[in-house]
Amino acid sequence: MEMNQAIIIAIGAVVITYFVHMIFSSSASKPSAPPTALDPSKKIPFKLIEKENISHDTRRFRFALQSPNHVLGLPIGQHMYLSAVIDGSLVVRPYTPVSSNDDVGYFDLVIKIYFKNVHPKFPDGGKMSQYLESLKIGDTIDVRGPSGKVTYLGQGKLSIKESPKKDAVIKTIKKLGLIAGGTGITPMLQIIRAVLKDPSDNTELSLLFANQTENDILLRDHLEEIAKEHPNVKVWYTLDRPPADWQYSSGFINDDMIRERMPAPGPDTQVLICGPPPMIKYACLPNLEKLDFKESMYFAF
Repeated sequence: MEMNQAIIIAIGAVVITYFVHMIFSSSASKPSAPPTALDPSKKIPFKLIEKENISHDTRRFRFALQSPNHVLGLPIGQHMYLSAVIDGSLVVRPYTPVSSNDDVGYFDLVIKIYFKNVHPKFPDGGKMSQYLESLKIGDTIDVRGPSGKVTYLGQGKLSIKESPKKDAVIKTIKKLGLIAGGTGITPMLQIIRAVLKDPSDNTELSLLFANQTENDILLRDHLEEIAKEHPNVKVWYTLDRPPADWQYSSGFINDDMIRERMPAPGPDTQVLICGPPPMIKYACLPNLEKLDFKESMYFAF
């Protein structure tokens, strides 16, 4: 009897030891998540390590994260705030990087520099863009985030949070229309890249990109390369002041452009809009409503 109890205890000890070993081995074998760089509760300085001239007024800025192992930690579709004291005043502007959490140790911003004395309506130019232009390698910029109302979760799922007081709404769609104006292209590009990164994500993407002139089109070569390689991505442009040989649309976004270039309204369709407030208020929203898009089918951010 005592021998049987001893055998049972010994077997039990072996079994327990085995399962404990398996648990710890499994935990040890799982790679730990990389540390994230952003903190929504405070500003963090990031050092400029590269600066590339893309065109006469467009730059790519690369900033180093806290370590070569860090990722930015910005959800797809969201933005972060850059801040600096410029001419004695605090200036804060939202930006979305063109890099993603797949890029380790750095983030990239592609920014159009609005120089002073170029645009008659804005003789002082852009305060933050000119400040970034003045940065030298080794200088830092303060960043806080993430922030934003739209997050792409993958597989056609969108999280839309209209206000801090409301719960986020999760939508699953098959067709995603993207209307961008100027620098509003950067969060759209993040969403496009996220869809294309997953071979099993069959979301259809349609981009309508509005700018003033042909030279203002950010990342055009990259967008057209994407559209050429991926049949589920369609890209179209409209310009306020097009050249004589322009082959795309001209003028402000209207109902014809939306009808021809965006997915039709329906339960599987969502249109996201990012750009200057006048474009959203006077060109996009009225024409979407005119084409029978329900309010739940479009969202501006």
